[in-house]
Amino acid sequence: MEKIVLPEIENLHQLDVYLNNGGYTAIRKALSQSPDDIIDQVKKSGLRGRGGAAFSAGLKWSFMPKSTDKPKYLCINGDESEPGSFKDRQVFEFNPHQLIEGALITCYAINARKAYLYIRGEYHKWIKLMQKAIDDAYENGFIGEKMKEKYGTDFSCDLYIHKGAGAYICGEESSLMNSIEGKRGYPRVKPPFPAQNGLWGNPTTINNVETLTNVPPIINKGWEWFASIGEPKHPGTLLFGVSGHVNKPGVYELPSGTLLTDIIYNYAGGVPGNKKIKCVIPGGSSMPPLRGDALEGVKMDAESLRAAGSAIGTGGIMVMDEDTDLVKVLARITKFYYHESCGQCTPCREGTGWMLKLLNRIVDGKGSSKDLDLLISVANNIEGNTVCALGEAAAWPVKFMVTRFRDEFEAQVREKVELEVKNKVHSMRSTETPITNITV
Repeated sequence: MEKIVLPEIENLHQLDVYLNNGGYTAIRKALSQSPDDIIDQVKKSGLRGRGGAAFSAGLKWSFMPKSTDKPKYLCINGDESEPGSFKDRQVFEFNPHQLIEGALITCYAINARKAYLYIRGEYHKWIKLMQKAIDDAYENGFIGEKMKEKYGTDFSCDLYIHKGAGAYICGEESSLMNSIEGKRGYPRVKPPFPAQNGLWGNPTTINNVETLTNVPPIINKGWEWFASIGEPKHPGTLLFGVSGHVNKPGVYELPSGTLLTDIIYNYAGGVPGNKKIKCVIPGGSSMPPLRGDALEGVKMDAESLRAAGSAIGTGGIMVMDEDTDLVKVLARITKFYYHESCGQCTPCREGTGWMLKLLNRIVDGKGSSKDLDLLISVANNIEGNTVCALGEAAAWPVKFMVTRFRDEFEAQVREKVELEVKNKVHSMRSTETPITNITV
């Protein structure tokens, strides 16, 4: 695929620069159309959620009830607590006004008058940057009551930042809503779904930061333009956060369907020392890993990765070279999900702990082949048996890492057992009392 170089716009986070580059023209254009027209355009564009599920954004918007006396809300998910994911903070820092404009268009389409931007609490710097952009937009009439005079419309919308408190579970949409309400971050049982019973019992739509940032270009340039980019079933550009053993880690905006190997070698500069790739997790730590010898032809879009046995997730590409100890990597990932489980569901609460104990036993050289089978069994009993997707997030890395790299896990178990046996034999021999002075 030919490398695309986009013109770099300096200081795009500043309101005047954003306006000089066509900013806030999409909201004006949207307000001249009906909400149904906006929803229809986003549907036709094929825009899919960028938060992990890759669900149709326009279809999600259409679930919002058309007529109700209840207030309606938009929640923007910027929690971004998935290990390996760091794309949304790029939007907060370098293009916050496009996110704001996308949120305003979305609120108009679903008839919401209040939007809440949920940002993980550890993002101190990015919260300040985003708040500055919101304050500037308020001051200049792009948000709030001043919108009515500026655009000659009855529509207005307020946007608030809600800072998280360090819980991964609040990236799950219903936990996020509970957190905004001041409750413990427990996932809710569905149904009812947020569009019927969301914030404070009112209709609510939840979208990812990157998803909404795509909306203004769709309105300005047309749904046909957006649908023509990348893979037809998952169109548009995606923000890929590349980390791990690459020469140039960072966030790359590329058309969906870009080859995974192109991203690693042509954009991220390849692997240091030209070492071989042992493993790649293509969508953040919760997605099934891929073997380094099975990357040829794998494209980065939802359908292609599903066919390859993984998922697009948040687009966080984690690269591990040939010297990586995958047992230790998996133990570290499992420790994270054990720590972040909210404890509501027994399979997740207990299962993540058992998987961590088994992996630590293997790391300590006390494991056996039976432990590998037991790991897969525990993961299978977690998967599909929890209220939210954290169960799958914890189970998939274990299930697929052990299955796809069984040879490495078996070798490590065998080597450590053999070493332990040798050490015992050596110890026994060194403590034997020598037999001397025997008289026959």
